[in-house]
Amino acid sequence: MSPTDRFDPADPAFVADPYPVLNEIRESSPIWWNERFGAWMVTRFDDVATSLRDRRMGRAYTHRFTHAEFGQPEPDPRWSSFQEHDRWSLLSIEPPDHTRLRKLVQRVFTPRAVSSLRDSVTSFSSDLLDDCARIAVSGDGTFDLLADYAQPFSVAVICSMLGVPHEDARRLLDWSHDIVKMYEVAGDDDSKVRADAAAGEYITYTRDLIARKRASPDDLLLSQLIAVTDGGDTLTDDEIICTAMVLVEAGHEATVNTLGNGFRSLMHHRGEWERLTSGDVAADAAVEELLRFDAPLQLFERWVLDDGVEIAGQPIAVGEKIAMLFGSAQRDPRRFVDPDHFDIGRDDAAHIGFGGGIHFCIGAPLARMELAVSTAGLVDRFPHMELATEPEYHPTFVIRGLQELRLKI
Repeated sequence: MSPTDRFDPADPAFVADPYPVLNEIRESSPIWWNERFGAWMVTRFDDVATSLRDRRMGRAYTHRFTHAEFGQPEPDPRWSSFQEHDRWSLLSIEPPDHTRLRKLVQRVFTPRAVSSLRDSVTSFSSDLLDDCARIAVSGDGTFDLLADYAQPFSVAVICSMLGVPHEDARRLLDWSHDIVKMYEVAGDDDSKVRADAAAGEYITYTRDLIARKRASPDDLLLSQLIAVTDGGDTLTDDEIICTAMVLVEAGHEATVNTLGNGFRSLMHHRGEWERLTSGDVAADAAVEELLRFDAPLQLFERWVLDDGVEIAGQPIAVGEKIAMLFGSAQRDPRRFVDPDHFDIGRDDAAHIGFGGGIHFCIGAPLARMELAVSTAGLVDRFPHMELATEPEYHPTFVIRGLQELRLKI
């Protein structure tokens, strides 16, 4: 059996630890055709990084081609709410719409705006760490880093920034969990039904919230998105809805899963944890290795839109799709020295944890801040913590994360 035959996102053993298989595939095949997914799978860092920036490829094709021209079926009407939710997502659209929309969003989602959040982000973190300590002391000495800290922390930050009422945060969290299942390569119809229902409810909620903000604006991000202009251009309500939703979903899932996956690695590598607790490595530097070592996003797709595309010597025709394996690329020894070694002092920010090209994550500065504040807070508050039980990963591949991470303080 060839290494590529063992690439199976439906196999629990592969999902639990895909890296041995991904490493074998990468070293034997920089690119291979996966009949099951109908895509060319790209495994090596330089090829992935180049493909992310190549403007001859795109996340979408309908701005230039019909579904029939690409040999693709028409969108399934069963998932119309999800399609509406995705219609103006910065992760899904291409220029000129992407250029116009991102330019408007960046006028309010600025580095200065993100930097101004540090005090409130630190306050959210501190309060939740107090809660984690109380949970541990009043129980069996443990807390769940995900349910007790990372999830409420991440959603509190983005809801505070957007201006979403605190009491609605749990609803957004539940909708986000359901919606992102639609991106899995091995998803079933039941999960798609839940994702579409969640998208419909989320759209209705956000449309109502926009109406309330328009009637009574504040100085928070959702009101700013309503008011932003650029040479007379403004965002439509549909564009605001999709932007707000992707900021919650992508930002939340990335932050939570990076913390979970990263702290699992830290607990398994006590020497690296001690480098943090001793102050030998700063939290800001450690964040980059948390993002690289056990990637929260494992696969990202693009369509070939123009002639002449070639990856690793393989010509790719217009209408074909590539699937970039981030987890494989982030362990490529051609790019990273001793890549299977977890080294929190590596401090290499030129990874692809936030993507690349025009779809580079607009929320990367906020995510880095959240991760650094969280890491510093956990190191300071619980320097002797350790794994209470060995965690299990969710049975998903594209979005990689733990079901829980129970820690003993």
